[in-house]
Amino acid sequence: MTIPELEDWFRNAPKPDMPVFLNNATKVNDYNHFLESHFAPLRLKPESKVNQPLLWRLQAMKLVIESNM
Repeated sequence: MTIPELEDWFRNAPKPDMPVFLNNATKVNDYNHFLESHFAPLRLKPESKVNQPLLWRLQAMKLVIESNM
């Protein structure tokens, strides 16, 4: 899934109840801030290895939302 496709998916996905735990060490309190802070660097340099964890966390959030649909 490309970055624009992932952004579109989140745009149309239901917002989960907060907080969301993506794993034992990652707690998301502000959904909109989470999305913007992760997509902004990915829009600039989607192929950068430094940005890979951002993509992983977005994919984890997507799985959480899909599992609760």
